[in-house]
Amino acid sequence: MPATGARAHQTQNRRKDAVNPIDLTTKPAPAERTWTTPDVFWPALGVATARLDPAFAVLHLPALRHNAHDMLRRAGGSPDRPGKTIRVASKSVRVRSVLDAVLALPGYAGVLAYTLPEALWLAEGDAGHPPIEDVVVGYPTADRAAIARLAASPELAARVTLMVDSVAHLDFIDAVVPPGERETIRLCLELDSSWDAPVLGHIGVYRSPLHSVDAVREVAEAIVRRPGFALVGMMGYEAQIAGQGDDPPGRPAWGATLRWMQKSSREELLARRGEAVAVVRALADLEFVNGGGTGSLEFTASDPSVTEIAAGSGLFGGHLFDTYRGFRPAPAASFALSVVRRPDLRTATLLGGGWIASGPPGPDRLPKIEWPTGLSMVDREMAGEVQTPVTGAAAGILRIGDRVWLRHTKSGELSEHVDDFHLVDLVDGRAAVVGSVPSYRGEGRVFL
Repeated sequence: MPATGARAHQTQNRRKDAVNPIDLTTKPAPAERTWTTPDVFWPALGVATARLDPAFAVLHLPALRHNAHDMLRRAGGSPDRPGKTIRVASKSVRVRSVLDAVLALPGYAGVLAYTLPEALWLAEGDAGHPPIEDVVVGYPTADRAAIARLAASPELAARVTLMVDSVAHLDFIDAVVPPGERETIRLCLELDSSWDAPVLGHIGVYRSPLHSVDAVREVAEAIVRRPGFALVGMMGYEAQIAGQGDDPPGRPAWGATLRWMQKSSREELLARRGEAVAVVRALADLEFVNGGGTGSLEFTASDPSVTEIAAGSGLFGGHLFDTYRGFRPAPAASFALSVVRRPDLRTATLLGGGWIASGPPGPDRLPKIEWPTGLSMVDREMAGEVQTPVTGAAAGILRIGDRVWLRHTKSGELSEHVDDFHLVDLVDGRAAVVGSVPSYRGEGRVFL
């Protein structure tokens, strides 16, 4: 069962008891908000990590605390009134210590996982990480071995919810383990939240085929009739709102078009999602209705049909969110690369750098150079798996062994390239490394 009410409180208390070097319970003091002054923030990171050899990644704890609390504010919360619950999207984090620390905060509950094996791993827990008792798999699964593990365990079957959007998904699960030979499988039904715009057509991502209320009703009725399943949730991800910055730099006309699109999509989705949720609630006792993402916290929180919001990228604060007008996360996560070559007087070459985000290939999927300022990638080469040449006035003063600081676009891609995140906090007013935590990769886990 999901961690709600008294159970959520008990789950959060157990997480607080676990040993974790990350504590996000307090907002950063004004003096800790050093990221607002880049020419102080980035050199201080360099001094704090001077003994580390790149490539490495850093989590700035005051910035992470700011982002975690600001997301709660954007979800409608206040000191005396909680807003919509935020379910942490693990794909955008991939660090168990961060998941544990965030889930210890009131206002966060549950995880949206990206594969069933990952969900089972999180739900099982271990000596260092208590089990997460409410994990929804954000995408349908065709992993037979993982389905069989889920179906055989009363504990895992009670903690993990699978995503479906068709009767074919039910047939697949039944073919792996027939209903009479397994635990009841918890299901979440996904609504297509894209916008079928006049003239422009489909705007959004291609996820669920269930766009109309009638289509949702048909599959919901099929789930309710089938033995061995329990329909406990609904989900709809409005990617065209949550994942699209509305203020692209240097493109004011395109920005105005995006804002018109998002306004129109919000209006259409509010009505359609509300009707679809009402139809399914008449058929099943839904425990949750999930929507949104980091970029749409305010809008999704305002939707009365939604009970919780999925978000994760805003915790680390990738540079994707620099193009949003309504909010700006702190740069909690960043990484450093070494200068290893000087091809000419105006070019320095970094080792590595091709840590590319998913989505349409383009400059906005590449890491962003933050420090030193005055650097840019070479147009005909850009960020490479093995090397990244940079040019500009600042390149002329870089020496072999100097470091360049960059930020990832989203979040998940950074965790797939490093074994550990070094934790930086302010100690006696100065930035200092205070520990480290492993990524999924550092724990020997690669799920996709």
